Amino acid sequence: MGSFSIWHWLVVLLIVVLVFGTKKLRNIGQDLGGAVRGFKEGIREGDAAAATPAPQVTAQEGTVIEGQAREKAVNEPEKSA
Repeated sequence: MGSFSIWHWLVVLLIVVLVFGTKKLRNIGQDLGGAVRGFKEGIREGDAAAATPAPQVTAQEGTVIEGQAREKAVNEPEKSA
C-alpha cells in the first residue's frame, strides 16, 4: 500500500478542480487567508492589551463596590436616602 505518489495527488487535485471550479477554490482561499489575518491581528491586540496595565479603580468615600463588604465606623452617622 504505502504512501501515494505524485500522480495520485495530481489526479485528486484535478478532480477537486473539476468538482468545485477554480472560482470557488479562489474564493475559499481568499476567505481562509482573511480568517488567518484576522486571527493574527486578534492575537496581537490581545498581547498588547495584556502588556498594558489595567486602570486602577478606586472607590469614593461612602460608596460600596459590588461584592465588597465594609464595616460601618462607630462614629459614622446614618445616611438617609
